[in-house]
Amino acid sequence: MTPDTAVHIVSNAVYVIALVVAVLVVPSLIGGLLIAIFQAATQINEQMLTFLPRLMITLAMLVLAGHWIMGTISDLFIEIFQQAGRLVG
Repeated sequence: MTPDTAVHIVSNAVYVIALVVAVLVVPSLIGGLLIAIFQAATQINEQMLTFLPRLMITLAMLVLAGHWIMGTISDLFIEIFQQAGRLVG
């Protein structure tokens, strides 16, 4: 295995993981920002008002994008195992 191949495998894995995390975290961050703006405008300082909507947004994203996430991660693992077979043998 050359260093270029190892770098390609690791960079591909980091890219896929960052993409999957972004799909889950970015909508939650946007929802949290909107809730924070609402709280600042109304001066309501309730912790449940920030936690529950962000939890629901994250769960909704898991439901909506779960199939795509599993497909992307399984494609990554299939590619890694196929490369491992070629690199070893």
